[in-house]
Amino acid sequence: ANPALFTAATFPFLFGVMYGDVGHGSFLFAAGLYLLYNEKKNDEAKLGEMMGGMHSGRYMIAMMGFFAVYAGFIYNDCFSLGLNLFGS
Repeated sequence: ANPALFTAATFPFLFGVMYGDVGHGSFLFAAGLYLLYNEKKNDEAKLGEMMGGMHSGRYMIAMMGFFAVYAGFIYNDCFSLGLNLFGS
């Protein structure tokens, strides 16, 4: 059995639990959205090795950023500073 589907579905969530921060996650999510927005342009462009790898993982990067923001709200953490959003 190939574990790739299970890994692709759970890795972004586990990354967000590890990296839970609203500020840093927002930058990662914005980078993922930028890659998704420019998907067609980047498909046709000659990208270098680093940018080609990021283009390949654009959906994963966006989901990792989303779950990092989600976990950051749960942890009340923004740029490693505690927030008092829920009065805890």
